Amino acid sequence: MLNSMQTSLRTRQHPLIHRLADSIEEIWQQHLDISPYSVPEGLGYVEGHLEGERLIIENHCYQALQFRKLHLELAQVGNGLDILHCVMFPNPEYALPIFGTDLVGGRGGISAAIADLSPVSSDRTLPPSYSQQLSVLSGLEFSQPRALPEWGDIFSEFCLFVRPGNSQEEDRFLNRVREFLTIHCQIASQQTPLTSNLDISKVLAGQRNYCTKQQQNDKTRRVLEKSFGEEWADRYMTTMLFDYVA
Repeated sequence: MLNSMQTSLRTRQHPLIHRLADSIEEIWQQHLDISPYSVPEGLGYVEGHLEGERLIIENHCYQALQFRKLHLELAQVGNGLDILHCVMFPNPEYALPIFGTDLVGGRGGISAAIADLSPVSSDRTLPPSYSQQLSVLSGLEFSQPRALPEWGDIFSEFCLFVRPGNSQEEDRFLNRVREFLTIHCQIASQQTPLTSNLDISKVLAGQRNYCTKQQQNDKTRRVLEKSFGEEWADRYMTTMLFDYVA
């Protein structure tokens, strides 16, 4: 299903990004019945320039019964900056948290690695089935934990945000993301859809809050604005990265 054209960029990126991208798609295919998702016009593969360096963005998007959009984005700026960004947006009829993971790195290693299953409920808690399975995962030690941004109240208590210090910590991070993702897909595939409009509207409100907070990420917006201009950056942030059902 995934042709060689689609695996082009990751082969030139940091090895952890390559491995995580492959892992995400492998787990999606293993646990979900995925099909292609139609990407907004002109946003599947994008090239631009940032301070004289070539910027490439490659988007892979799928959908499944429980998820309206499974989004894996790979990006590279020149030879110095590699990015992986992944978000799974549940269909509003399913009261599921939002899985997200990001890696930012380059020649000097991975500077930021984050993964979470973010709750969308109004009381900011995960469904009991998630809390039970996540709380029994083994505790992990990382030499350089990182602080969440000011708008980071959307994340759960299980959120992992670190700067991996060596290859062992990179492996540890990758394995934890695989665990998060497997638990998420297994629980999601057993969910029954909501039937109450009130319940669905609560899910929509939680997803909207998540997207609105993520759109406040100034670093991402600045990079896109410098390369493609303000209008394009805004369209990309709101239709590709963090779109929500109105």
